[in-house]
Amino acid sequence: MPKPIVFEGCCTALVTPFLRGNVDYEAFGRLLDFQVENGADAILVCGTTGESATLTEDECFRVISFAADRVAGRVPLLAGTGSNDTRKAIEKTRFAKDAGADAVLLVTPYYNKANPSGLIRHFETIADCAEIPNILYNVPSRTGVQIPLSAYERLSRHPNIVGVKEASGNLSSVLRLMEACGEELAVYSGNDDQTVALMAMGAKGVISVVSNLLPGRMHDLCLLCRNGRYDVASKQLLHDLPLINSLFMLVNPVPVKTALAKMGLCSSELRLPLSEPEPEEAEALFSVMKKMNLI
Repeated sequence: MPKPIVFEGCCTALVTPFLRGNVDYEAFGRLLDFQVENGADAILVCGTTGESATLTEDECFRVISFAADRVAGRVPLLAGTGSNDTRKAIEKTRFAKDAGADAVLLVTPYYNKANPSGLIRHFETIADCAEIPNILYNVPSRTGVQIPLSAYERLSRHPNIVGVKEASGNLSSVLRLMEACGEELAVYSGNDDQTVALMAMGAKGVISVVSNLLPGRMHDLCLLCRNGRYDVASKQLLHDLPLINSLFMLVNPVPVKTALAKMGLCSSELRLPLSEPEPEEAEALFSVMKKMNLI
């Protein structure tokens, strides 16, 4: 049986809006609608951009349930359910399936890490727990863990492990992964600025931060790539590169939340240890946004 393709194109790694210390569900609903109505091909909640590290378990469950109800099948919904505790990841994954998520995103175990055999057992154990597509998340800059090629080859054989968000930044290693796993593992760019390069290599799309602001434009970029118009896509990416760089001048999601607040879509409130940018940093971001006609 061929594995399901959860989505093609742009999936927005959505922020979690806060207000006075709590999740702001009114703003969250607006953000979800904004994404669906403006061209996002899929939405991810409770990911890194959604400050999953500082969401309580109850908040995480409610965010997933709320998103599933609000999106209501209009686009695929992904839920970040990864953990460095396999048991917690299983619990969250089962909940996400029951709540109506279409797939889960599983970050590599951070801090305690794992040797290759432990990494394989971790992901396989989670994948065994529920009939829902699993997308792995390789982001060694945050976790200190790189999924080795041998693990990818083994994990790609599991029927519930269908893809990977590749944020290693190493195009050569991604190419080797694609060669080794073929159609068994759909690849998604985890870096906005590598979307065109990875899609030219065969990736299905991007799990994007920039699309919090510009879902339609990132959708169009991916569509250009899917239609083989890489020359036009490259020109668009180069045009948007100042904004992409601005959104990563500080740790994500600090800049993107600052930008969304400036657009009036939610507050800029973050949870410690994250904090708002210095005034000069915010002004540098706003200057780029003005040039992009976002404010």
